[in-house]
Amino acid sequence: MIMGGLSQQKRLASSLLKVGHSRVWIDPSHLEDIKNAITRADIRKMINHGYIKAKNEKIKRPKTGKKRGQGPGSRKGARGARTPSKEKWMNTVRPLRKMLKELKDQNKIDVKMHRKLYLQIKSGAFRSRSHLKLYLKQRGVISEDRA
Repeated sequence: MIMGGLSQQKRLASSLLKVGHSRVWIDPSHLEDIKNAITRADIRKMINHGYIKAKNEKIKRPKTGKKRGQGPGSRKGARGARTPSKEKWMNTVRPLRKMLKELKDQNKIDVKMHRKLYLQIKSGAFRSRSHLKLYLKQRGVISEDRA
């Protein structure tokens, strides 16, 4: 039951106002008058008096922030299709070379060590900057406090 026995009135009002049941508003202060209105003509009078109105339409906003599935089932193409292997390589090597240059400029490593490490980076010996730092700490090239 909608609003204590007003389901018929609400149904009639929704058909007269040409809206859905959920958009029919009934004035709570005139419930008794509306309960007694049982014909379409009675409901029409209530609408004219302003006791029954149609609510405004809800604004349909697009759902934001919905993350699409990016799992293995929705991936198309080869393994290196999304980020090519060359791009992955560049994203690894460039920061390593930049770090190596900084270490040389700060005189933490000499030219010989720089050349050796540069070639090791080129051969893919280090996964990341932290991996290179770990290598240098283990060899005693740079100390813990200076890294």
